[in-house]
Amino acid sequence: MVLLRKLPGMPGWPTALGLRLPQKFLFLLFLSGLLTLCFGALFLLPDSSRFKRLFLPRRATASTSSSSSASSSSAAASSSTRDTDLPRSPPAAAEPRHASPAAPRRLREKLRSAARPAPRSRPQVQGDGDGRAEPATGAAPARDTRAPFRFDYERFRRSLRHPVRGRRPGEDPETRARRMKIKEMMKFAWDNYKLYALGKNELRPLTKNGHIGNMFGGLRGATVIDALDTLYIMELEEEFQEAKKWVEKSFDLNVNGEASLFEVNIRYVGGLLAIYYLTGEEVFKSKALELGEKLLPAFNTPTGIPRGVINLGSGMSWSWGWASAGSSILAEFGTLHLEFLHLSELSGNPVFAEKVMNIRKVLNRVEKPQGLYPNFLSPVTGNWVQHHVSIGGLGDSFYEYLIKSWLMSDKKDSEAKKMYDDALEAIEKHLVKKSAGGLTYIAEWRGGVLDHKMGHLACFSGGMIALGAEHAGEERKQHYMDLAAEITSTCHESYARSDTKLGPEAFRFDAGTEAMATRLSERYYILRPEVVESYMYMWRLTHDPKYRQWGWEVVKALEKHCRVEAGFSGIRDVYTTTPTHDNMQQSFFLAETLKYLYLLFCEDDVLSLDDWVFNTEAHPLPVNHTNFKASVQQ
Repeated sequence: MVLLRKLPGMPGWPTALGLRLPQKFLFLLFLSGLLTLCFGALFLLPDSSRFKRLFLPRRATASTSSSSSASSSSAAASSSTRDTDLPRSPPAAAEPRHASPAAPRRLREKLRSAARPAPRSRPQVQGDGDGRAEPATGAAPARDTRAPFRFDYERFRRSLRHPVRGRRPGEDPETRARRMKIKEMMKFAWDNYKLYALGKNELRPLTKNGHIGNMFGGLRGATVIDALDTLYIMELEEEFQEAKKWVEKSFDLNVNGEASLFEVNIRYVGGLLAIYYLTGEEVFKSKALELGEKLLPAFNTPTGIPRGVINLGSGMSWSWGWASAGSSILAEFGTLHLEFLHLSELSGNPVFAEKVMNIRKVLNRVEKPQGLYPNFLSPVTGNWVQHHVSIGGLGDSFYEYLIKSWLMSDKKDSEAKKMYDDALEAIEKHLVKKSAGGLTYIAEWRGGVLDHKMGHLACFSGGMIALGAEHAGEERKQHYMDLAAEITSTCHESYARSDTKLGPEAFRFDAGTEAMATRLSERYYILRPEVVESYMYMWRLTHDPKYRQWGWEVVKALEKHCRVEAGFSGIRDVYTTTPTHDNMQQSFFLAETLKYLYLLFCEDDVLSLDDWVFNTEAHPLPVNHTNFKASVQQ
């Protein structure tokens, strides 16, 4: 043992050899406590400390860092409400399906600098015990102990009851000629996008350049992904190969920006899933699964109800600034079910299905006013924030996904069917009205007060109700088919009563006006698909020739008023025969409007409703005929 030096000005210290036994014991106890205290203090040093890295193993440091980072990310994600502008003019950017005139058309940059995202190629997702997920930023991924999984694509294709593109039996020349015209329109839209905007999200056909926008979190090529299955179904083989090559070579998922969970899911995830099921090309499946994982952190809320905006790089999420009290929107969190079930189907990972099934649990717990589903729900408390009910903007596709979830399950998802039946009963009781002129419409409900308007977005409901009626009990089937036909006829009237024969963004039933826009902010048409979507379903379920005739009227109006030198553009006023254009060829025009028009003039076995359901962006997803969870031990 070393000798202690005598310190100036202090009494002499005896050497260790001169200490008595009890003193030696106390002295050693003091030394050991001092060493323990010094070593323990290392854990309080910052992660970057050289001393800490010197004494602690690397695994411990990484673990501590991960915990700290996760806490920081969680705290940043809890901030949910942001300020935005509320422009009332027609949008120049891509338009969300659920958008309403009260919602902002373009959102300002909202990214906060509170947490700088670490670069990563793919987020690891960890369960936290209650079904929610958190982004892992530093810890090593947990080892997957499940059996190897492979989706058996060939078995899936054998389960289909009809060829994807149909059998093309003999047909009358007029129907074929009209279908070929729509195919030419698709080729024209694609060729100009490829020429002037390939890799951008949309084409600006007047200025002949591309538009990126701020809706997709840095993702590019929205038109490419939206167009893939339409090109394939229309047998535009060369154009399809061009789009596929872009996905293989240029579609980058390593982006860092704020994205709409809803729009990325229905356009990108839905589009990639659909084209994988149609072709079996692995590149589409792998991109869909990777992108699906990037969306999971949005569910990291106290209720598991996802927030509407997510940073695809950092995993931080928040609610739209214009959403009341930081709420989540019914049409957004209610329009994930179809895609997320297929993500679990293809990956063998149940987490995607668990997330959307938890949404149902929350909705089934909360009380519904008059049996209706308001548009705004708090992701923190799981309670409604406002009692505004709409079958159009902010609510629409939630109801659509209920009936389609039941159909996609091969009619086994009885919970979805009951939720749909109950919701439709409440809608018919409280919202369905008939005008003085005999037009049936679906009003909006604001805490018990009706707003007698119907948005273009709500015109999908004719097709939805017809689809549900096909599988209703005999005593209700004809009633719902009649209701579907009446609503579809009203939406047709909104087109027929305009000078361009195209419908406005919203139309009203008040002050003696019926099925016409009464406000300047509602007079525009941005190539929306909902009316022709209902025509397609009504044709397939009734074969009444008027639906094909109405669809052909839309084709002629698009050609006359929306076709320009370098593509198709929306118009700012449907009530003038010389409208000005908005300089935007929306990606959903290729995904939905042209696809539904094409299918309207096809035989019923092309993308047969026996085999496929369409997501809300018209991307076909297969019905689970044989529970084709084709896991294979490798």
